Amino acid sequence: MIEKHTSNNGLRIVLEKIPAVRSVTIGIWVRTGSRNENEINNGISHFLEHMFFKGTATRSASDIAEAFDAIGGQVNAFTSKEYTCFYARVLDTHKDYALEVLADMFFNSAFDPEEMEREKKVVYEEIKMYEDTPDDIVHDLLARASYGGHPLGYPILGTENHLRTFTPETLREYIHKQYIPENVVVSVAGNVDSDFMSRVESYFGHYSSTYERSKIQKPNFLSEKIERHKETEQAHLCIGYNGLPLGANNVYSLIILNNVLGGSMSSRLFQEVREKRGLAYSVFSYHSSFLDHGLLTIYAGTGKDQLPLLQETIESTILTLKEKGLSDKELRNSKEQLKGSLMLSLEGTNSRMSRNGKNELLLQRHRTLDEMIQEIDAVNHDSIREVIDFTFGVEPSTALIAPKMM
Repeated sequence: MIEKHTSNNGLRIVLEKIPAVRSVTIGIWVRTGSRNENEINNGISHFLEHMFFKGTATRSASDIAEAFDAIGGQVNAFTSKEYTCFYARVLDTHKDYALEVLADMFFNSAFDPEEMEREKKVVYEEIKMYEDTPDDIVHDLLARASYGGHPLGYPILGTENHLRTFTPETLREYIHKQYIPENVVVSVAGNVDSDFMSRVESYFGHYSSTYERSKIQKPNFLSEKIERHKETEQAHLCIGYNGLPLGANNVYSLIILNNVLGGSMSSRLFQEVREKRGLAYSVFSYHSSFLDHGLLTIYAGTGKDQLPLLQETIESTILTLKEKGLSDKELRNSKEQLKGSLMLSLEGTNSRMSRNGKNELLLQRHRTLDEMIQEIDAVNHDSIREVIDFTFGVEPSTALIAPKMM
C-alpha cells in the first residue's frame, strides 16, 4: 500500500511499507534534467548531482562518504534527461540518520569554489571516458539526430566548455529556479511505519520558492542522419523510431513489440543478426518514454565491412514485422516475459522506491501490480498493429560512429 502526502509548500512524499525486509531506501526526486537546460548551461543538472556530495556547511565531502560507510549503507545519485535522483539505502535502524544527511546535502551544500574546480576535472574525465566509448556516445548522437536543437537532444553530461562557465552562483540560481517544492518528490520504501512521513515533512515540508515550474516544449521527431568518423574497431549504429510518451494508453503494446524486435535473446534481431548471421556480438532495442514523446532505439556494432549487410538485415527484419506482425507464440511469450520481469523488479526496496518516486514525479498516479498485469493481458494483435503502424510509419533517425570507409 502506497501512502501519499502533499506538504503545504507543494512537495510530495510517497511511502511504501515493506515489513518483511530490514532495509529502507530513501530517494529525493527532482523534476529537472538536461531537458530543462539551454545551450549555455547544458550539463548543469549532472554537475549539480556531483556537487551535492562535495560538502555542506557542517560536513566535508569525506564526512558525507564516511557517514554512510560507517552504517553499512549505500548512497548514490543519477541524472537523466527529465529528472535527477539522490538516494540512500540503509538498515531500518539507521533511516533517521540517513534522512538527516540527505536533507543536509539537499539544503546546505556549500558549493565551495575549490571543490568545484576539483570536481570539474572529475567530470571532464567522465566526458572523455564517455567519448572513448563509442557504443555509448552513439546513443547521444541519435538523440541529436532525432530531436535536433531541442533540449531532449542535449547530452546529459554537457561539454567541457559548458562546465568551465559554472560558478557557485550559477548553481544556486539553477537550484532556485528548478528545485522548487512542486518539482520534488521524496520516496521511501522498506521497513518503515507511517510516522516516518512526519520526519520527512519536518525536513522538506517548509521551504519555499518564488519561481513556478518552467514549461517544456514538445519536440518534433526528426528523421536526420548523423555520422562521425572515428578510428574504432567496429562500426556502431543506432536507429531511432517514433515511440510513445509516459502514461500512453498503448505503451504496453509497444513494450511487447520492442521485446519481440530486440529486447531479449529470443528476439528477432538477436536471432537474425547474431545467431544466424554472426554479424554482431551486441544487438538490441529499447524504448525510452519522455513526458510528451518516446523513442524506440535499435543498436548494433559490427566490423565496417559488414555494416551494409547489418543494415540490410535490420531493415528486412522490420519489414517482415510491418507486413506480418507478431505470431501468437511471440505475443503470448512476450506477455509472460514482461509480467515476470515486472514482478521480479519489484522485490527490492530500491526498485520500489524508484518506481514510486518516478511515477509520482512524472505521472502523479500509481497503478497496482494487478492493474498493470490486466493492461499487459489486454494487449492483442490489433493493439500491436496500431503501434507498428505508428512507430514504423515515418522515416527513422540514424547515428553512426565508424572508421572512414576506403
